[in-house]
Amino acid sequence: MSQALLHIDNLAVSYHTRRGDVAAVSGVSLEVHPGEITAIVGESGSGKSTTAMAAIGLLPRSASVDTGEVHFKGRDITNLSNSQWRQLRGQQIALIPQDPNNSLNPVKTIGASVEEAMVIHRQGTAAERKRRAIELLETVGIDDPQRRYGQYPHELSGGMKQRVLIAAALSLEPELIIADEPTSALDVTVQKVILDLLDRMREELGLGILFITHDLAVAGDRADRIVVMEKGQVREEGLAANVLTDPQDDYSKRLLADAPSLATAQIHRQAAPVLSTLTEEAAGAGSQP
Repeated sequence: MSQALLHIDNLAVSYHTRRGDVAAVSGVSLEVHPGEITAIVGESGSGKSTTAMAAIGLLPRSASVDTGEVHFKGRDITNLSNSQWRQLRGQQIALIPQDPNNSLNPVKTIGASVEEAMVIHRQGTAAERKRRAIELLETVGIDDPQRRYGQYPHELSGGMKQRVLIAAALSLEPELIIADEPTSALDVTVQKVILDLLDRMREELGLGILFITHDLAVAGDRADRIVVMEKGQVREEGLAANVLTDPQDDYSKRLLADAPSLATAQIHRQAAPVLSTLTEEAAGAGSQP
């Protein structure tokens, strides 16, 4: 098995309030491997987004990592300085935020938004950045990318704006993408288009994706591994098919019961890869998934 791109070990995060410190995450451990999707699933307040923001160094000032470590490609990135994070973020780890309506600057053109990371990291000339941005818009399936390049967010649909955020995240060819509820603001049809796109990017580029969602159905349909969180703690984690077909924790069982349409489709979709994985593990005498 390849080395994990992202390895979170026993992470604990708390928020500092006027009433004292409030634990948000406690004892969270997980991994994301190249070419795979690890999904963190949980309801609001479960700590999933806090975990994701700790992994990319974007916790608010009111939050702090109390214990545990975050490693990227074997390097401890738990307590990087702001300047060190600026070097890493965008180039090697990128974020697809939750709501494109709040994430895209309304007074910036689409092209400028896609080019932003390239400008920050001083990549290429203005002409090269424009060419790259148009290529990316085409890659993520935006029609007439040269025209869209000069448009503003209000001129695009919600699904197209989410594609722009994906294009921006891909601009510097990162190895790990953290997608924080990237489809929660979209209708079901557009959700599928965006999820298909992320799947294609993962397969074609070998990206590792940490996917944050409250929707177990979405996670079950797309993820290789699932981490179920509740009240800041991991309740269950493992191969997606195992979690979905034989959940061990009562909370996982409840989430699964709320998404009953998952069972049949997910068993068929995951059965072959899981059987293959188990066979490889047996042959490898204990290799880790």
